[in-house]
Amino acid sequence: MVSAAVGLYLSVPFCKAKCSFCNFASDAFAPSRMEGYVERLCAEIRGARCRAEQMGATLERAADSIYFGGGTPSLLEPEHFVRIFAALREEFDLAKDTETTLECAPGQLADATLDELLRQGVNRVSLGVQSFVDREAAAVGRLHTGTACEGEIARLQSAGIENIGIDLIAGLPHQTEVSWRESVARAVARGVKHVSVYMLEVDEESRLGKEVLEGGTRYGAREVPSEDDAAAWYEVGCEMLGEGGVLQYEISNFACAGYESRHNTKYWRRQPYIGFGLDAHSMLPADAYAVRFQNADDLDVYMSGDKQAPLKMLRHDHCAEVRRVGREEAFEESLFLGLRMNAGVDLRVLRDAFGESMVESVIPAVHEAREAGFVVLDGDRLRLTLRGRMASNEVFSRLLVTSAA
Repeated sequence: MVSAAVGLYLSVPFCKAKCSFCNFASDAFAPSRMEGYVERLCAEIRGARCRAEQMGATLERAADSIYFGGGTPSLLEPEHFVRIFAALREEFDLAKDTETTLECAPGQLADATLDELLRQGVNRVSLGVQSFVDREAAAVGRLHTGTACEGEIARLQSAGIENIGIDLIAGLPHQTEVSWRESVARAVARGVKHVSVYMLEVDEESRLGKEVLEGGTRYGAREVPSEDDAAAWYEVGCEMLGEGGVLQYEISNFACAGYESRHNTKYWRRQPYIGFGLDAHSMLPADAYAVRFQNADDLDVYMSGDKQAPLKMLRHDHCAEVRRVGREEAFEESLFLGLRMNAGVDLRVLRDAFGESMVESVIPAVHEAREAGFVVLDGDRLRLTLRGRMASNEVFSRLLVTSAA
């Protein structure tokens, strides 16, 4: 992993309501807990350098991306952001062109908060739209309408925030191909610069997913489209966004030229980032290849006074609080994270970093994946095809099993 300016992620888990599809460590926690949470968050930021040193990791002062995720970070008060940014500037040297992103639910960003965020340098907003179709949004607990979403986009644009992104989900209850096309078309028409397209996750980590798996009827579980339909609509979305000038650059992410997410790209390129707050993840360079660590996903544990309480075991070896990434794992990560991006991976770069034998270990699986139509190998450039992106987990598992053999 090459040395680079670090990305800063700040988790704010507070929501007005918990969406039925959400499997994140966020909830409708009491607003009275925000003050203590911000205090704990700032303390964690100020202790970051010592924490990294204790892990044998390198934490550079230079930072060029800040990402407030959640939850709904816009629910914080203006003075909370003043204190958080003050803590960040104490510990990090922020680049003049730092990409500073705020996740926001439509209709949940007060004027005073927006004014303060602009003063602090926020220059990118990611709106959790999910659907512009009112019936679909209401079915999963969203508190906005499609018209309200369009109004929020216009309001942010008028305030001078040009870099606006939205999230859309394919496979929501009551969704049809016609309604999906409507959501994508309205996103393009509003001139947003970035769109993230996700297919609904059906697992036991969300209320809706659990209900679907158990054959229940709550949360619109009986109205969830099939996986095949959602996959087909994902392809429709790729085509419509491309025609509208919002080009795919990663499996789930599309952007106008020059508006790709700098912060999220760090994840896929294995550049350093550090997370603060509930359930935040980090990866920093270390003596070997990297060290990964994760904060607790329980709010009470995170808020405890024990300085080590935020650490949560990453069950790689079932006992280590901090997971050290060695050569083989770093190679696997470089391969499957790089393949998530449309640009793919350069096998020459992997050879230089990890050696010829490591790359050669996956070449038979690469050829099999190419024969199956999952990848394209153009010289030393390996990329997923559209079919490969649709079956990316299968492709990655084939390659990783081979490299681990």
